[in-house]
Amino acid sequence: RGDANARYNLGLWYKPVKSYLKAAEQGDAGAQYNLGLIYDDGICVPEDDIEAVKWYRKAAEQGYAKAEYNLGVIYGNGEGVAKDDAEAVKWYRKAAAQEDILAQYNLGFAYADAKGVAKDAAEAVKWFRKAAEQGAADAQYYLGVMCGTGFGVAEDSVMAYMWLNLAAAQGDENARKWKGTLSKRMASEQIAEAQKLSREWLAERREY
Repeated sequence: RGDANARYNLGLWYKPVKSYLKAAEQGDAGAQYNLGLIYDDGICVPEDDIEAVKWYRKAAEQGYAKAEYNLGVIYGNGEGVAKDDAEAVKWYRKAAAQEDILAQYNLGFAYADAKGVAKDAAEAVKWFRKAAEQGAADAQYYLGVMCGTGFGVAEDSVMAYMWLNLAAAQGDENARKWKGTLSKRMASEQIAEAQKLSREWLAERREY
């Protein structure tokens, strides 16, 4: 529509897009991932799920964790490819092995809900715990619920309260509600112990 600022900003984007394309064609995994993002979001190019998949896959096949995770999401949602939960799990697993928090969380969810894998509560706990230990509030919430209900792990109100407390401190409203419900069946000494564990958990991570 003739907006000069828009033309200027578009011009700023064209240069990096061309640079990413050149580097991606030369096999640079980071550039391939960024090019996937560009097509995924339609930045300076028409949005194109198929092109996004193409570049994510090239980066993922080189072990680029973010691309592996995004490819998992794409297969889970069926964007540019046929929906395939098993294929999504395959890519989540690769990214999760590289400590990608979102992949670990999604892998936990896959095992909890039997999406692409057989339902396995213990495996769900394992992957939620890995993400929770890295500070993912959603994973802390689900791990707290599982500890509180004995789903995939021995029931432990103190550990459940600790994880819910950590998630609630990050603004997770569901964790706050669950913590309130759980506290009604806990002794004051148990709550004090759980709060102590929460403080210690945070203090330990502030040291690094």
